[in-house]
Amino acid sequence: MASAYLSRTPSSAGNRKTWTWSGWVKLFKGNSQLILFSEQTNSYPTGGLYINGQQEIRLYFGTASNSFQCAVDTDAKYRDVSGWYHIVCAVDTTQVTDSDRVKFYVNGVLQTELNGLTSSGAGSSDPLYPSQNYDCLINTANVHYIGGDNNYSADCSMTHVHFIDGTQYQASNFGETDSTTGIWKPKTAPSVTYGTNGFFLKFENSGAFGTDSSGNSNNFTVNGTMTQTIDTPSNVFNVLNAVSNPPNGYTLSNGNLEATVSGSSFVRTFITNTIAPTSGKWYWESKLITSGGTDRSSIGICSYDENIGTGTTIPQNELSICTGFSRIRFTENGSTTEVDSFYTVPSANDIFMYALDLDNTKFYFGVNGNWWNYNSSETGGDPTSGSGYVTNSTNIIKGAMSAFLRVQAGAVSTTFTNQFNFGNGYFGTTAVSSAQNPDDGIGIFEYDVPTGYRALCTKSINAEEYD
Repeated sequence: MASAYLSRTPSSAGNRKTWTWSGWVKLFKGNSQLILFSEQTNSYPTGGLYINGQQEIRLYFGTASNSFQCAVDTDAKYRDVSGWYHIVCAVDTTQVTDSDRVKFYVNGVLQTELNGLTSSGAGSSDPLYPSQNYDCLINTANVHYIGGDNNYSADCSMTHVHFIDGTQYQASNFGETDSTTGIWKPKTAPSVTYGTNGFFLKFENSGAFGTDSSGNSNNFTVNGTMTQTIDTPSNVFNVLNAVSNPPNGYTLSNGNLEATVSGSSFVRTFITNTIAPTSGKWYWESKLITSGGTDRSSIGICSYDENIGTGTTIPQNELSICTGFSRIRFTENGSTTEVDSFYTVPSANDIFMYALDLDNTKFYFGVNGNWWNYNSSETGGDPTSGSGYVTNSTNIIKGAMSAFLRVQAGAVSTTFTNQFNFGNGYFGTTAVSSAQNPDDGIGIFEYDVPTGYRALCTKSINAEEYD
């Protein structure tokens, strides 16, 4: 929901002492201010649940005479961009025991270590818990927001967002442990009583993301542009890793599926996957937005063993395809070979295809629906039959594998932008036009997926393990 949010103004106040918020959240960045749910008075948020820039889950309310701000243990940092968090904040200020008045759950687990925080707002030191029978600044008749507000925009995905007016529920009301995988998963139809201002947002209707499925018709207004994704808590797709190695000058956007770097006289390398397979056959695509001209900007594959941490040193073993030249680059044991006239020089909006066969140690590359045959420098590669691969080097293909981006800029400033589709069906915010699926039906791509290849997602990874 980056640069977009939902808003609704209740017709009347509900129960301000007792309520529950539950939602599944996938972060795009590990250091952004993320409004999960907030109330606003006089054009400024005065209370709400959020993840702050230090990756802490916090609940805050402030008035001129009374305020509190509590957080899940501030040693805990919620910065994982590879999976989904299930967050539950359950409030009941009528409770006699102060620690029962606010309860946080993360992925089904009650967080028993909370921290009180000072603020520079209403009070010099906020208490950890609200006083008994405190009226929270949630569930008033003022405007409420999800995913951001008119001051802050979130950078995340959300699904199965519930608000309960009048009951303090536990996480087990909204989620459960899968008996096979042991993973915490959503209950798609939880047995809860929503109350007057309660709602349930599934985000399943791309034309009406604010539709309330609780039966209350407490629909929200969509502000900005939202994109629907098939990445869910039950099936997580690979993205570019915003918190590894580190990004080294790359700007990630659009759900960590777009990478941009600009400037001159630098080397930027970036090993990207949040899912790095060690076996199986995998397919993904990228779209060239800006190539960096004739500078050496390239995309390919690299083992995680080659992630040496600096992000500015070329790995000892990698294979990459230049976007400004007709050139493929092999680096093995520190020795680099560059082969020109390998394919037509790419243009903006060209789509690159990648097929990685880890079972047979082969990698294939194509552009705009045509697979290239390295042996003849022409089309005719065939990942399905196993012919025409670009490399079968055991120096390059080894261990856990990832996509690989590299830019070596010259004296002239360059911009290098690529968008990736690992099966989610989008290049940035633009949906693929032809909607091709792998054999197992999981994933959406622009071009036909070779037989036997899968999208990089948790369901396909799990299926590969049990084949």
